[in-house]
Amino acid sequence: MAVRAVRGAVQLERDDAEHMQEQVGELLTAILERNDLVADDLISVWFTATPDLRSDFPAAAARALGITDVPLICAQELDIAGAMERVVRVLAHVETGLSKAGIAHVYLGAAGALRKDIAQ
Repeated sequence: MAVRAVRGAVQLERDDAEHMQEQVGELLTAILERNDLVADDLISVWFTATPDLRSDFPAAAARALGITDVPLICAQELDIAGAMERVVRVLAHVETGLSKAGIAHVYLGAAGALRKDIAQ
C-alpha cells in the first residue's frame, strides 16, 4: 500500500447548508467509488471553500456519510478576482494500491473546467 493524494471539486448552485451537504457528499462518494476506496482507506481530508460559501463546513458532509474517525479540516480558498464562484475543493490522502497515474481525480459539473488536465 502507498499513500496517495486524490483531488476533487464541485461548484454549488447556491450557498445553502443542505445543498452543500448533498453536493459535497456526492463528490466524496464519487472519489471513493472511482478509486475503489472505502472510508477506512482515508488518512485525512482537506476541504477548501470559496469565500462566498458560508452556510456550513464542507467537512460536515463527510461526517453525514459516516466518515467519523478521519481527520478533516476546512479552510477558505484564496479570493482571486475572476475565480470560479461557490466551489468546494477536496484533497484526500489515502492508502491504496493504485499508482499515481491510476488515481481518478473527480471534478463534478462545471468544476471540471478547473483542472481539465487531471479531471476524470
